[in-house]
Amino acid sequence: MEHPINILERYWKFTSFRPEQEAIINAVIDGEDTFVLLPTGGGKSLCFQIPALAKDGICIVISPLIALMKDQVQALNNKGIKAMSITSGISYKELDTLLDNCIYGNYKFLYLSPERLQQELVQSRIQQMHVNLIAVDEAHCISQWGSDFRPAYKNITLLRQLQPSVNVVALTASAKPDVVQDIINELDFINPKIFKQSFLRPNLAYMVFHENDKYYRLETILKKHTASSIIYVRNRKLTLELSSFLNSKKITATHYHGGLSNVEKDKNMTAWLHNQKQVMVATNAFGMGIDKPDVKTVIHLNLPESIESYFQEAGRVGRNGEKAFAIILKNDSDEALVKNQFLSVLPTVDLVKQVYRKLCSYFQISYGEGVYQTFDFDFNTFCKTYKFGSILCYNSLLLLDRNSIITLSKQFKNKVTVQFIISNQSLFNYLETHNNYSIIVKSILRLYGGVFDHTTKIDLVKIQEKASVSEPVLIHTLQQLENDEIITLNLAKTDAQITFIEPREDDKTINRIALIIEQQNKLKQQQVKAMLDYVENESVCKSMQLLTYFGEKNTKPCGICSVCINSKKHKKPRNIKSIKKRIIELLENGEQSSRALLSHLGCEEKDMKTVLKLLLEHQIITITPTNTYKLSHL
Repeated sequence: MEHPINILERYWKFTSFRPEQEAIINAVIDGEDTFVLLPTGGGKSLCFQIPALAKDGICIVISPLIALMKDQVQALNNKGIKAMSITSGISYKELDTLLDNCIYGNYKFLYLSPERLQQELVQSRIQQMHVNLIAVDEAHCISQWGSDFRPAYKNITLLRQLQPSVNVVALTASAKPDVVQDIINELDFINPKIFKQSFLRPNLAYMVFHENDKYYRLETILKKHTASSIIYVRNRKLTLELSSFLNSKKITATHYHGGLSNVEKDKNMTAWLHNQKQVMVATNAFGMGIDKPDVKTVIHLNLPESIESYFQEAGRVGRNGEKAFAIILKNDSDEALVKNQFLSVLPTVDLVKQVYRKLCSYFQISYGEGVYQTFDFDFNTFCKTYKFGSILCYNSLLLLDRNSIITLSKQFKNKVTVQFIISNQSLFNYLETHNNYSIIVKSILRLYGGVFDHTTKIDLVKIQEKASVSEPVLIHTLQQLENDEIITLNLAKTDAQITFIEPREDDKTINRIALIIEQQNKLKQQQVKAMLDYVENESVCKSMQLLTYFGEKNTKPCGICSVCINSKKHKKPRNIKSIKKRIIELLENGEQSSRALLSHLGCEEKDMKTVLKLLLEHQIITITPTNTYKLSHL
């Protein structure tokens, strides 16, 4: 067996492991059931990839994150390592072929979603594979007490029955003590090796600032710390607005959210990764698999939904070991906003029942029918038809997806099929009198040879490029060809596909998951409360608060967070008299804004505000109609 360090050096070009990695890898190679809790950036994937490469056979990786699966498979393939992922949207025949390749094709990694394990074909082929390791990524999804609980993760124990002699490694970046124990129980670990790296990040200063003008504070932070930065915001619109604002202030910024095309995502990501842009303004869709070591600041303009997600996003900063800052900017409206964004949109059991019934009616699924039927799905039309609010309806569909009642694929697409229904000669006779359609028709014929023989799925973008026409012109032409009975045309714009996993049983179907829905709603409420408690607690070190949340004991103040710094400042006597004298001197030169005063004073903002209040009470100064301060006698 090749030594792990040699594999690391050959494929990843590193000459040493990170803390804990080598011990974890050795335990996995030795056939031990292993639990791994490494915070974001700890290098979890190598903990199963290197043992799998060291041994003969294939490693099965279970992950709920399709985007991350694809990224890891691509990264392995780029290193010359044979890996594949089996996700939704592939035919039975293609699935059959891919699984055969895993048995006979010298593949080292097979990435699967937990839902795939429900298929008999997948189970029977796994039994035939020479499996050397089972890796469960995002293992907190198996725990009903964990965030993002997915009941399909309970199916993972099937792998233990299919491959009883193969050990399992479970990996997660965030799990409280009760979740850790739940994972170990659910995966049927016996005498597991448990590796838990401390969540302590000694180089990371956690800051929470109360700001009425968040944009101004952002500007000052980013001009002070000019290295790479990520700013997390609440919605897609804000990513564009804020990046435009920063660029207007001569701070180079780009943006990222789930609605961008792959081309735009890659372009913006590359500009930020190569430091052509200082700031990436993003929704929480950004960051998965990103390992940029020189990120100096991660700033949350809006409150995250949980400590778990905050710690993961904040953990993308300071991976080079240098001092870095994880900053939350809050104000008085944030509590209402976070409750509105994350709690008011939690669907009740009754609403989920209603959405499910209407979904079955929408696609005319009969009672007891529907298993593995797939439909193109226009979400907006569905909401309008049944007068559902879009956010609550969407979250209901996500619940149905997470609980394996349906699968919801969320990629937008134009699905267009065409077949020519006249003879070749008749078509060219037609084109003689409709010459303006000629270039489009000929482009279709050259791209799709069988279009006379059967219904053919066509790509509008390819035809547009070949014929050099716009999409409206192309669609108008296709519709006219249909009207003239030259072609049959199916022109459907859909934003998703729905596949029904269970037969329709209306309320009975949802009753089976009712307790899970209620429990997850309660968990979400607890997580939001924990997040609000964190930002409001100004008496306990921020690092200690986070470490305690994740079950660590005997913690010590970090000395560099906003709470620790404030406590140091409060130990220094505040010289109110000198601040008062200096404010009067500054105002003798003319009226000043509070920002201008603060920039000259060099004191704490709260101390300045205390003195301004005193000066106003004694009528030494007044406030002008433009909210500046001036001396009363001037």
